[in-house]
Amino acid sequence: MSAHSHDHDKCIEDALHAAGEICAARETRFTPLRRQVLELVWSSHKPVTAYALLDMLSNTGKKRVAPPTVYRALDFLMEEGFVHRLESLNAFIGCPDPVHKHQGHFLICRDCRTVTELGDAKLMAYISKAAQAHGYSCENSMLEIMGLCANCQN
Repeated sequence: MSAHSHDHDKCIEDALHAAGEICAARETRFTPLRRQVLELVWSSHKPVTAYALLDMLSNTGKKRVAPPTVYRALDFLMEEGFVHRLESLNAFIGCPDPVHKHQGHFLICRDCRTVTELGDAKLMAYISKAAQAHGYSCENSMLEIMGLCANCQN
């Protein structure tokens, strides 16, 4: 989804609401810090590093948060499917479909750093089929495609 085509405040609100409901249903703790980290990750559709999150948390005026605390929050958010880690950028992005556990397939704009998650079941099926054809079982698939978004091409 392009950052230019929707109400971003509603996008953040929806992500936080979904995370709260999912945690309640799964009986996991959606602590204030986890909520705050998720909100910061969703603050744009651009990937954010753990250290950028640490800086943002420090700017809230509260006591300084230690790096391991942020990493534990991110680990929880990834485990629950609320965020994805973009390996090539060593950064995190919010997941638009946290209800369904799935693999990460992304388009990343090399200029503006906007990220679009591909929720394409055919792509996952193709990757699994290709892996099987080579004698592999597909346990985890991460696909990151770097290019230019439509806005940066113009």
